[in-house]
Amino acid sequence: MLTRRKLIQSTAAGIAASTLAAPAILRAQSWFRDYPFKLGVAAGDPAADGFVIWTRIAPEPFERHSGVSTSALPVQWEIAEDSGFRTVAAKGETLARPELGHSVHVEVEGLKPDRPYWYRFYIGSDRSLAGRARTLPAAGASIEKLKFGVSGCQHYESGYFTAFREIAKQDDLAFVYHYGDFIYEYAYDYQYGPERLPVPKTREHRLREVYSLDDYRQHYAQYLLDLDLQAARSVHAFVPTFDDHEIQNNWVQNFSQDDSVPAEVFALRRQAAMQVWYENMPVRRSMLPNAGIISANRRLTFGNLAAINVLDTRSFRSDQPCGDRWGVTPCEGVFDKDAQVLGEAQERWLDSSLKRGDTRWTGIAQQVMMMPLNRSVYEDQPELAYNLDSWAGYDAPRRRMMSRLGKVSNAVVLTGDEHQNYAGLLMSDDKPVAAECVITSVSSGGDGQDQRSGSERVLAKNPQLQFINDQRGFGLCEVTQNEWRTDFMVLDKVSTRDGILTKRASAVIEAGPANLTIA
Repeated sequence: MLTRRKLIQSTAAGIAASTLAAPAILRAQSWFRDYPFKLGVAAGDPAADGFVIWTRIAPEPFERHSGVSTSALPVQWEIAEDSGFRTVAAKGETLARPELGHSVHVEVEGLKPDRPYWYRFYIGSDRSLAGRARTLPAAGASIEKLKFGVSGCQHYESGYFTAFREIAKQDDLAFVYHYGDFIYEYAYDYQYGPERLPVPKTREHRLREVYSLDDYRQHYAQYLLDLDLQAARSVHAFVPTFDDHEIQNNWVQNFSQDDSVPAEVFALRRQAAMQVWYENMPVRRSMLPNAGIISANRRLTFGNLAAINVLDTRSFRSDQPCGDRWGVTPCEGVFDKDAQVLGEAQERWLDSSLKRGDTRWTGIAQQVMMMPLNRSVYEDQPELAYNLDSWAGYDAPRRRMMSRLGKVSNAVVLTGDEHQNYAGLLMSDDKPVAAECVITSVSSGGDGQDQRSGSERVLAKNPQLQFINDQRGFGLCEVTQNEWRTDFMVLDKVSTRDGILTKRASAVIEAGPANLTIA
């Protein structure tokens, strides 16, 4: 009996087969009114034997269903050992499903470790541009050097994505860790310049704020149409996670920043936002959201050299204490013994990962600053002032993390969120246990300057902090058996596309007891 499901499957297969077998004059006719791969291609979550390859069928990204029929569409893909696709290592076909915005996530396996591959997609007669990604070295392999990038915080209206163009130019990165804030959920009503006077925005969001599934899909499309962002995602594998602006500024669990929004209503927004984040990221099926929850914590191992533990500091965190006010003296809630940042299950997972001890270096890749910085910058502020949306607002979980890091050799924490560069030591009872490198934004905050007003006071009040800088850019980490070096790469401006990239400083961590110097 020919069921409706079998009919759909056989029809889709027949379309694909007839397209591949048709004469050239017929194959030249696209299925779509416009190019279907406008949002580019990407690879992510690399392993020793493969990675995920991604694309999304969107010939008209701002139209209903992106200009695609509400059918599952067959998409062909291939992986090659060379850029000319003369030696094909793997190929196949998958379905771009309407339930997932016609996105495609192919988990490629069976590849050789520690080498580059090229990939591309076909649908009908249309072919995507070619992407490139590296596999990781085999577990336990003796490795001398790892080089990878760190980026995040990219408000579309605040500046151009020149940093991503520069990331695309970097030679042979193993991957790029994206710490989150891939989109910003709101448009600026106005923007201040250096003199605190209103200035024009670099470019405009189409939507003032996003709430629904369709809103988020169109918003991601606007970001992904940026060719500098497409370039970086097509040249290097990404390891993406999320922070707050993928949903709403400073959200945690189902707590909205707007106290008038009931938790069960905010949960619907979170569910839509997390689905669309998954639809647009090159991540594995294990990260498909379930009721708005994504299992984002995972571990990447680079031979015997380094393990990178990716954490989620939003989904399971207790509500911010003290009304989530910026720069206030810690209230009693900061010292709540039951407060959580990672949640109990993720803490157990991290403990298990850290106990493995199978690599020289241990990386912790997460979102909000672990250093409890005294942010008392201005004369009218109290003597002690914290950012309560960072680990500083959660004394008990932070102390547990410091104790945990004190038992690990050669630990380095990578952080985002701050829209500035920082480097310093993490302390446990006045003893350094790890180094933390905070990487600035791609564009959020606008052009910036070398030092923000009050930076000298922050440095003076925080002896564990050794470096601060207020420019846009990204980080480059180069790791050897003896040293971890994080280069702070900065642009002189992002308000125009011709920003000049320089290396502002390097944080150098030598293998051994926790240390950090600025070069």
